Amino acid sequence: MGDTHDNLSMIDKAIERLNREKVELVLHTGDYVSGFVIPRFKALNAKLIGVFGNNDGDRERLRSKFGENPNLEIRGSFGEVVAGGVRIALLHGIDNVLLNALIEGGCFGIMVYGHTHMVEVRKEGRTLVVNPGEVCGYVHGKTTVAVLDTARSEARIVEL
Repeated sequence: MGDTHDNLSMIDKAIERLNREKVELVLHTGDYVSGFVIPRFKALNAKLIGVFGNNDGDRERLRSKFGENPNLEIRGSFGEVVAGGVRIALLHGIDNVLLNALIEGGCFGIMVYGHTHMVEVRKEGRTLVVNPGEVCGYVHGKTTVAVLDTARSEARIVEL
């Protein structure tokens, strides 16, 4: 999930849907925006690992809010996550040169990024590239998350 942009009702819907899907881990591509949204993620039945986005202004407050719950972890601007034996790169995606270098380098089985608010699922070499779109719905009017299957290296987009 990503680009939640303080939209509390859509964050709640995303959490409800991810819980129904019985996901084991949630990756957040950033742009929470304000620290007051972070306690909403307590309702997840899974661990959440996130990175910062370009609209995340008060990062110290965000870090503090993440630190209040042991199931929430913020990694900074980039995160490497191993899930299901697969190396996953997690970033917001504001730097296209970096994003493309990570994809083309082939070091990660899955690349998860946000920022564009546009859904993307494609294979680039051996790397599955996934942008879950936007939870907030502010830019494209569609609220989406992606559900990854690391064993099959597949992702599906879920509309909220």
